[in-house]
Amino acid sequence: MTEPGHIDQQDGRLTIAGDWTLVHYATLKRQVAYLAQAREPSPQGVELERLAALDTAGATLLMELVGAGPLAAIDDWAPELPATRRALLRTLGEAMVDREPPAVRPSRPLKDTLARTGQLVEGLWQQQRQLLGFIGQVLATLAATAWRPGRWRLTSVVAQLHQTGLNALPIVALLTFLVGAVVAFLGATVLSDFGATIYTVNLVAFAFLREFGVLLAAILLAGRTASAFTAQLGAMKANEELDAVRTLGIDPVELLVLPRVLAMMLTLPILTFVGMLSGILGGALVCLLALDISLTQFLAILQRDIPLNHFLVGLAKAPLFAFLVAVIGCLEGFKVSGSAQSVGEHTTSSVVQSIFVVILLDAVAALFFMEMGW
Repeated sequence: MTEPGHIDQQDGRLTIAGDWTLVHYATLKRQVAYLAQAREPSPQGVELERLAALDTAGATLLMELVGAGPLAAIDDWAPELPATRRALLRTLGEAMVDREPPAVRPSRPLKDTLARTGQLVEGLWQQQRQLLGFIGQVLATLAATAWRPGRWRLTSVVAQLHQTGLNALPIVALLTFLVGAVVAFLGATVLSDFGATIYTVNLVAFAFLREFGVLLAAILLAGRTASAFTAQLGAMKANEELDAVRTLGIDPVELLVLPRVLAMMLTLPILTFVGMLSGILGGALVCLLALDISLTQFLAILQRDIPLNHFLVGLAKAPLFAFLVAVIGCLEGFKVSGSAQSVGEHTTSSVVQSIFVVILLDAVAALFFMEMGW
């Protein structure tokens, strides 16, 4: 009958009893840590007669309790133990008695901060180099297959269109509708102080035609579709399916990446258009209910004050955003090392990179179009 390891205290003496094995390590560790605060490591007052099973985990805890030196001389003060257990404790004590404690590295906050910053910059530079190289590989493969209709994978493109476009349509429409209503509420609240609530129509139209329509759709696809691309390709790499594709003489970029990139480039402009309409519809509903601007008046203001170039500027950014989001998602999938943890890490990385790139390029494009007067 086994007995869980424990320490009995009586009249200042410690009695080691039960099985000191890995199974009971957590409980024993707490007891030893509590006793270590009240006494120095010493064999004085420690009795081992009731010690049952013992393994290296339990021996390590006993060393913390009595010290490495006394443990190396276990034969002198605990001859009642069986020879096998004394040999284990003695070997552990002899191995640790002359070992110096690890040197404490001096604190260098400034140097450590600079070193971490350098590592982050170097990692970012390598990441961008890989992305540029992969973009070049995708464009080269696209150029090689564009003039060969026999190598077009239309079935894969249609399947990806369904997954990335049709399935994402409801969430894009709902989100942009709600954001349009929020923008209209904010505009009406601010402009009412100046007696210019009628310009809420212009605010909603400008915001969604130029920025929010394409930006919200791209961010949703970055979180929804880029992560799916990374998970799919990462799982294929973990299962060595990519190696099997290469063994068959098929280029994985042509088979797996191009259909996803082309489908995304066709999907995002459509979702952007739907997002623009939904956002303007949300703003129109708020104007109708809160500002007494009828739908006919809303449409008349749109037709009179909003030029077509704002719609074209917003729509022109969609293919570029779609290309980068799809390429980043596929690249992170190819970078998966083979474990489930790696799949999760690169899926997270693809979402973060995609959203960052989309927002960065949108800001650059906004500055460019402003300077050009577009």
